[in-house]
Amino acid sequence: MFHQLFATWMQFVHDQGYLGVFLMMAVESTVFPLPSEIVVPPAAYWATQGAFSFWGVVMASTLGSWFGSAISYLAARQLGRPLILRYGRYLFVPEKKWLLAEEWINRYSVVGVFFARLLPVVRHLVSLPAGAARMPFLPFTVSTLLGSLTWSWVLARFGQEVLGGDPRLLTEPDMLVHVLKAKLAWIVFAAVALLAAYVAVDLLGRRWRKPHAGS
Repeated sequence: MFHQLFATWMQFVHDQGYLGVFLMMAVESTVFPLPSEIVVPPAAYWATQGAFSFWGVVMASTLGSWFGSAISYLAARQLGRPLILRYGRYLFVPEKKWLLAEEWINRYSVVGVFFARLLPVVRHLVSLPAGAARMPFLPFTVSTLLGSLTWSWVLARFGQEVLGGDPRLLTEPDMLVHVLKAKLAWIVFAAVALLAAYVAVDLLGRRWRKPHAGS
């Protein structure tokens, strides 16, 4: 089942070009569990074959990710937390995932939106608590665009390298997802490490400012 779905989505991207990349990444950035590994990497590989341009793929992916995220943000802003918690499980947003994304937003705010775009599970859900919490739209947009641009570039580069070394993976989309996730694990670890460093610096800064606040 998933093999056929993945193959259909990849063919759609191949046939529709930049529009296909934009639309698939917009869907991927909502609550629908569509893996970005079957969208950007194949398109980036096809760019090496002259079908697209590398930066055209990256920009279509970035803008699509932002568009899908903005839809989720605005929907959550209108619906609010109670309705999402009550009915989210019917739309691929079970309470456990919602609470994880909500805690992420409450703890890391705008910086968390950027890093969330680089992490599995949180990346396609973080827009919902951001909208429900009424985070200002402009900071949300900037963080989403920067995070999406980073993720899209990484996916495109890995797509060129992985598929350039083994184009047969284009006929095995489920295997392609598995291989890319294994190779992209380093970006997840790097994002977590950078976020941890940011949090540590922020906490140290707060502790340093407290004794000097009254002086």
